[in-house]
Amino acid sequence: MRRRRASFLSRSRDATNGVEPNALPVGRSSEQALLIDSLGLGLLTIQDHPYRAAFDDTWTLLTFLAARTRHVTLVPTVSSLPLRPPAVLAKAVATLDRLTGSRVQLGRGAGAFWEAIEAMGGSRRRPREAVDALEEAITVIRAMWSGERSVRTHGA
Repeated sequence: MRRRRASFLSRSRDATNGVEPNALPVGRSSEQALLIDSLGLGLLTIQDHPYRAAFDDTWTLLTFLAARTRHVTLVPTVSSLPLRPPAVLAKAVATLDRLTGSRVQLGRGAGAFWEAIEAMGGSRRRPREAVDALEEAITVIRAMWSGERSVRTHGA
C-alpha cells in the first residue's frame, strides 16, 4: 500500500510547514510536529491568535513542541503585538531559543481582528498606530537582545 503524504506538508525542505494549533483533538499538533521533524523539514510554524478559543496558546504549544522535536526550527506566524508585550516576548523567545539550541525564530504582527483583540484586553489601533507600535516593538526587542545589561528605548 502506498503511503500518502500529509496534506499540510510542503515538499521543499526550506518551505514553511504549519502545525494547526487546534486544541482538539488532543495530540494532533504534536503528531504533526513529530512528522515534520522526522522528515527533516526546515520550519514548523504556528499561528498566534490567542483570542481563538479553539486554538491552544501559541507559546505554550511552541514550548511543548520544542521539547518533543529535535531539529526543526519553530516560528510563530505571527505573534500578536497588541496582546504580547514586546519586552516580555523578547525574553520568552530568547529563553526558548537558548533552551532549544537556536531553533526559534520570531514572526511579529501589527495586529488585526481588532474586536477580538479588544475583547482580550488589547487596544484597537488605526493602521498608522499599528505600524508605529510594530516599529517600536521591534526596537524594544532588538534592545532586549542586544546583550546589554540594562536597556532603555524611547517610545512614541
